[in-house]
Amino acid sequence: MTVMTVEQIEHFLDEVFPQRMGKIEGVGEMSATMRLKIGNQHLRPGPRVSGPTMMGFADVALYVAILAQIGPEAMAVTCDLNCHFLRAASGDHDIIAHAKLFKLGRRLAVGEVQIFSASDDIRPVVHVTASYALPEQR
Repeated sequence: MTVMTVEQIEHFLDEVFPQRMGKIEGVGEMSATMRLKIGNQHLRPGPRVSGPTMMGFADVALYVAILAQIGPEAMAVTCDLNCHFLRAASGDHDIIAHAKLFKLGRRLAVGEVQIFSASDDIRPVVHVTASYALPEQR
């Protein structure tokens, strides 16, 4: 069961992390789904979605999955992120991130994010694993 709704998370992020990327489409038990509308600032030559855009977007998606489980916590921070670029993401389509938590402990959260092009929801373009350090008191 989640402790924050999509609307509550969006409102919280507007206050503490207004520069984040993407829009939350849904949160669930140990999971979150987000969408990023691709603009010129997200592109590299090709035009393809840039690696930094996809890594940052994955990071935000996992943070949202964590917030949905633990509530508003500004100081849950990334401590490790490993990214595998599987194929190019066309700059002509939005990208969608599916974040899933594997472990949510007192001090550490571990999960993965798969990013898909909105034109192909079967083959991921990026696979990310990451961990977050959680503050002692939640």
